[in-house]
Amino acid sequence: MRIEVSSKGETPVIDYKSLHGASYNTIKETAEKVRPLLMPRPGVDYKIYLSKRPALKEGEELITYTQSVCPECNSLLTAAVFKRDGKVWIRKVCPEHGEFEELYFGDAAAYERFRTFQRDGKGNTVTHVPLSALCPYNCGVCPRHKSNAALINIVLTNRCDLSCFYCFFYASRAGYVYEPTLEHIRYMLRQARLAEPIKPPAIQLTGGEPTLREDLVDIIRMAREEGFTHIQLNTNGIRLAFDPELAVKVRKAGTNVVYLSFDGVSPFTNPKNHWEVPYALDNLRKAGLGAVLVPTVIKSYNLNEMGSIIRFGLRHNDIVRGVNFQPVSITGRMPRKERDKERVTIPDVIKTIEVQTNGQIRSEDWYPVPSVVPISRFVEALTGKPQIAFTTHFACGAATYVWQEDGEIIPITRFVNVDEFLAYLDEKAQEIEKGKNKYLVMLDVTLKLRKFVDLKKAPKRLREGNKFLRILYEVFVKHNYESLGEFHYNTLFLGMMHFQDLYNHDVARVMRCDIHYIMPDGRQVPFCSFNVISDLYRDRAQKAFSYSISDWEKLTGKSLKDIGYKRNIKKLISGEPYKRHYKDIIDIDAISYEQHVLASKRFGIPVIED
Repeated sequence: MRIEVSSKGETPVIDYKSLHGASYNTIKETAEKVRPLLMPRPGVDYKIYLSKRPALKEGEELITYTQSVCPECNSLLTAAVFKRDGKVWIRKVCPEHGEFEELYFGDAAAYERFRTFQRDGKGNTVTHVPLSALCPYNCGVCPRHKSNAALINIVLTNRCDLSCFYCFFYASRAGYVYEPTLEHIRYMLRQARLAEPIKPPAIQLTGGEPTLREDLVDIIRMAREEGFTHIQLNTNGIRLAFDPELAVKVRKAGTNVVYLSFDGVSPFTNPKNHWEVPYALDNLRKAGLGAVLVPTVIKSYNLNEMGSIIRFGLRHNDIVRGVNFQPVSITGRMPRKERDKERVTIPDVIKTIEVQTNGQIRSEDWYPVPSVVPISRFVEALTGKPQIAFTTHFACGAATYVWQEDGEIIPITRFVNVDEFLAYLDEKAQEIEKGKNKYLVMLDVTLKLRKFVDLKKAPKRLREGNKFLRILYEVFVKHNYESLGEFHYNTLFLGMMHFQDLYNHDVARVMRCDIHYIMPDGRQVPFCSFNVISDLYRDRAQKAFSYSISDWEKLTGKSLKDIGYKRNIKKLISGEPYKRHYKDIIDIDAISYEQHVLASKRFGIPVIED
């Protein structure tokens, strides 16, 4: 295998077309040889400027000092996280590029409430890189990382049939095709499963657009073979809308859920796939495959439709299992005033949802990700088996569960005292850890579960036959986790995950990340290193293991430009699934055909009428 490195020590380049039919062992050997050459290089890729702390100004209250990177040169800086005007901000100063200040969390009170739930994990006993540099230049994961991976992402291709303006990356923009072979994917899957003491149970197949791969079904089966028990397919849904057999095939191969991009309910907020989503959902229904809607939230773009997105999810709760909002990660160099037009944080979205649902979903109904650590701790104490603990940073994400009954939205907090229940489980876990008899603890849990639930306020479907209490009993006393499936099929999960960018970057969050990417060289890299410091991680590694566009086209007999999607709006809006899915969600008749066409074309998707 030829590996070229210039005399200037630039990124190694592999002749990837010669690996097209290579064996697993050859790929493994190549990856391990290239891995150290791909690591960020001190003094070349970044510098370290930690001696100077940013000054606080009048009216500002310091929360903590942390470390961050310069948006211009990736150098490591000391940053101040502070309160001002009821919000939380981050400020850093690069000696070469000046001061950068950014909104960190849109509500200081919410920040303080979320912070009380922070728990750190036990770290990883098996790591892929030695401890040789400061965070975030040593990702792999390294021995310093505090959380176990709960979800592994694997990029199957950087090709896409769309070219969304806010996308992290795609082939035509990158200038090369990253599309690992099946044996290369097997190598990456095995690298991800090397983790100890907890092997990640879940994997997300992503891209680019993963449904463009003709061997997608084989990849799903392979992920099952390699031990992943939960498989998510991350897609724009275009192919699923027009190929009902694809939905059936990926379901039968082992996919558990489809993560479906869905930025809004109207063609103006969701020109990506507004017209196709109804057909994709119908095909998923026929296949018996659930979906999670994934809106990228941009303040000036679609913040006005948060409540409508939730209502859409509840309307189609038979197949929509959840909505996972993702406040936008601002990529590229952008002036502060331009960032302010797009920037929205978790509390901002939560407050907007409260307004747009007329207070049915309130700000206090949401809990940060690490709030559930007591559940994992209790189960681990009871079973003696290590559990995924979700010890991500408290500012990374939030979640709640809701039901709808007689037009009313009912969050789980209306009938469960979540704070007391979590504190109780933490207490019981501590008792077991100190040696108390497990059976006595289980008896206490059995007797007191009812104390935390007010069934009179629960949805009818959970009151009948004490269903909700039975589910809790099955999970926490009998360890029958199949009951969790019953719970999820009766509710709509609402999640919030704000991935970082170079402006709001916080090393403390990176060190606690539990959503990782597995790299082509075998490293396991936190999401906010992979996509945020992309030139040092994602782009460098993928470019090294990529085809030139011409090599890929010769190898496959396809043309990269021909995969672009062309939309037949007239046919889509006249179909029964379109009208049924958006009825009473938007005023379909108020949107002219010309407005539909303009929305699609502005987004860069051409319209055809044949």
